[in-house]
Amino acid sequence: MRWCTISVRRFQRRFAGAPAASIIEAAVSRLGSRAVVTTSFGTQSAVLLHMVRQIAPRIPVVWIDTGYLPPETYQYAHRLSREFDLNLHTYQSELSPARMEALYGKLWEQDDPEALDRYHQIRKVDPLHRALRELEASAWIAGVRRSQTDHRRTLQVAQRQGQICKIHPLLEWSDADVAAYFDEHHLPRHPLSDQGYTHVGDAHLNRPASGDDSDPHATRFAGRAQECGLHTTAVADHRIEIPDWSP
Repeated sequence: MRWCTISVRRFQRRFAGAPAASIIEAAVSRLGSRAVVTTSFGTQSAVLLHMVRQIAPRIPVVWIDTGYLPPETYQYAHRLSREFDLNLHTYQSELSPARMEALYGKLWEQDDPEALDRYHQIRKVDPLHRALRELEASAWIAGVRRSQTDHRRTLQVAQRQGQICKIHPLLEWSDADVAAYFDEHHLPRHPLSDQGYTHVGDAHLNRPASGDDSDPHATRFAGRAQECGLHTTAVADHRIEIPDWSP
């Protein structure tokens, strides 16, 4: 069955500009175990994880481990998982890094946009779709913010991505809002934050910011892309009808 488009529109009207906690509460109260939250265990991930943990302690948390993350991210994931007592579900590509490189080479080094797209599809997008299918998710809560990329500026607080409902409780948050939440709740920061990293993904595709960076996206994917496909690729519906949200 399909997510009802009118329900998403009603949710947008009702919760556009609402506090992040209210958006999360509304989503989980209506969807319960059918909602999941994703995390990269990046520099800002602790905010959404902490907030969701207060509202829905046992909500499934999906982490896509590409196999290429820096050691600091694995350490940070271990720390947050333990301190927040996360209901963590880790998913990886069905191709190991070694097998992928044997078949396709180092896709991220190839001077071909399609090679980088294939890399993201294998290591990130396919595992995410498998996670949503196996967890029978009907709604996906993500920590994207409007200021992060050109694509994210077009997003709504709730919308369909393919046939799944996507909820963006932090969409309107600024960098200052994120920093204030970290300070207010004394959240642990990613170990690479102090080294100038504003985004931490795969070790070979991210670097710390420098004073020479005029493009805020230059530190990600060697400036060749802004998105990896997780938030742009259609997701198939595999479950149930979502209850209507009245205005």
